[in-house]
This record gives sequence, C-alpha cells and structure tokens, in this order.
Amino acid sequence: MTFTAAEHAAMRRALALAATPGVPHGPNPRVGCVLLDPSGAEVGEGFHRGAGTTHAEVDALAAAGDAARGATAVVTLEPCDHTGRTGPCTEALLAAGVVRVVFAQSDTNPAARGGAATLRDAGVDAEGGLLEEEARRLNRAWTFGHEHGRPFVTWKFATTLDGRSAAADGSSRWISSRAARLDTHRLRGECDVILVGTGTVAVDDPQLTVRDEVDEPLPRQPLRVVMGERDLPTGRRVFDGAAETLQLRTRDPLAALYELGARGRQHVFLEGGPTLAAAFLAAGVVDEVVAYVAPMLLGGGRSAVGDLGITTIDDAVHLPVVDVHVLPGAAGPDGDREDTNVRLTLSRAVGRTT
Repeated sequence: MTFTAAEHAAMRRALALAATPGVPHGPNPRVGCVLLDPSGAEVGEGFHRGAGTTHAEVDALAAAGDAARGATAVVTLEPCDHTGRTGPCTEALLAAGVVRVVFAQSDTNPAARGGAATLRDAGVDAEGGLLEEEARRLNRAWTFGHEHGRPFVTWKFATTLDGRSAAADGSSRWISSRAARLDTHRLRGECDVILVGTGTVAVDDPQLTVRDEVDEPLPRQPLRVVMGERDLPTGRRVFDGAAETLQLRTRDPLAALYELGARGRQHVFLEGGPTLAAAFLAAGVVDEVVAYVAPMLLGGGRSAVGDLGITTIDDAVHLPVVDVHVLPGAAGPDGDREDTNVRLTLSRAVGRTT
C-alpha cells in the first residue's frame, strides 16, 4: 500500500474531525472525511455527528460540490455499503465521481462492511490501512463490540495507598479528591452504561449520573444498570427520573454483557463494589482499569476488590500500565488543600509471564 504525503496529512485531519467535541461515542462510530483534488489540495471535509445524521463522506461531498468529481476521499472508516437511517456511502461516492478512496480502518460491522469491494468493483481505487491504529483507538469501544460480541468494560475504583475503598465503619466519602470525582464524570460521559451491583445501591444509594463542574446533570446520560437478583426499594436514587435505569437480575457478568450488547450498548463503566469487581475479573471481562489512588492509609476496612482465589504471588493478576496522571488537589473554601490523587489507567489483565 502506497499513500502520498497529502493523503497522510488528510487522514490526520479526518481523525481530528471525527474526534470533534460533542460528537457521541456511540452507537455509531465517529468518522471524519477529507476530499483532495488531483493535485492533493483539500476541496471539502466533513464528519459524522451521530446516529441518524449525515455520514462523514456525504457531509464532505456536500462541502466540495462539483469539485468532488475526480477527487480522492480520505476517510477514517471504510465507507458503509448498506441502507440504515441513511443511504450507502458507497453510492454517494460513486455518484459524485470520486476516483480514489483511502480509508484507515475496515468496517467491523457485519451489516455495513464490504464498501471497499463495492467501490473496487465499480472501478474506484480503494486502499485501506492508513493510520489504522489511530482510527481503531478513536472508536475502540465500537470496534471491540463488533469484534468480541460484547461491550468494552472499564472498571473504575478509588482506593487508599493500602488498597481500601472504605473504612472499617463503612465510610468512604471522600477517599478520592474533587478533581478525581470530576475526572470520573468525564469518563462516565464517554460510556453508554454505568453498572453497579445491588449491594452498592442498597448501601451507598448512588444516583449514577454524569454531572458537570457545578454538579448539574448533562443532557446526555448513560444507561444506569443495576446487576443482581435481590429486590431493591423503589425510592433508591438510581430509580429516579434523571436517566434511564435497567435492573439485570443475574450474577453472571457474561450474561449481563451479552444482554447489554443485544441492546446496542458498547462501553460499560463498572463502578460496583469489591464483590462485583471480583466477579468481572474472574470472568475475564475487565478490559481496562482506572484507579484513583489517594495518599492516605486506613489499615483496615473494605478492600477495593474481593477475593480472587489467589493464594500465591505467582498467580497475581498483572495489569500493564497505560497512563499515569497526577490530579493536583484544589484549595477548599477554608483554605485547606485537598490531597493530590493519582489516576492509573491499566489495560486488560494478563497472567504472569516471568
């Protein structure tokens, strides 16, 4: 595969367009498109703004007008080849007279894939793989869901230096700092499910909404999911009208995830207690871990994760570190400064290899 310098630059621009702030992370993938004339100059660009809106290719074609004839379309995802809420992007590109299509990532959706083959059959030069890894990262949950048949799971928890999520009396407000809690709301907003167990709802009564820096709820809220078989009082805050709520009466993480996948959900933000976390870890369905570590010691109390059945250090669960970010503590109204917290982002658990 050979790509020009202009196509490389256009793909980076298309990726930036796809990542435009405010574009939903699902259920559709985020996609950007740039059109280049035969000299490599840009003649149009566009991006997809969410389910039911114009696709990126069509958006770019509208911006280019007649200049699209003879152009190269540089797009972050293989053009779709099916009719959903909108028509196939392959048809739009062919009708506009585009002669070459460069895409980053092949479409993993079985209902929409095959666009490159359709374009080639019509005489269009179609090549994929340019900045593919960047494109996959952009739509990691969407890609993961289609490749694995279940949603991507991020397990988030807050802990002390000695691995405690609550003190001996059950108190846990607040182990994490305000900066860490605001960061948690940002991450919640990138998911389409917030999941906890019935125990968390019974004991902590969380609302499980996404809120801004002044504690106001955002217009778009993830689905709140409570997993477990016990009945819960209807007065719990998770059952208020602030967002949609679903109770899955199962203790099986895989059953819960397949049910959520069947409902079109792609990214689960797991915020349950130690028992639920241990169940997801044991089932092998924790794909990412986000831990907020506070510089405090309790010496006792509830562990951040339940019993994993590990009796020797050789069987420890190892989590490769992806990112370390320091969240400085802010000064409170009384002049005292909150603790600095550290956010650790870790990838899927792996077994010990040494």
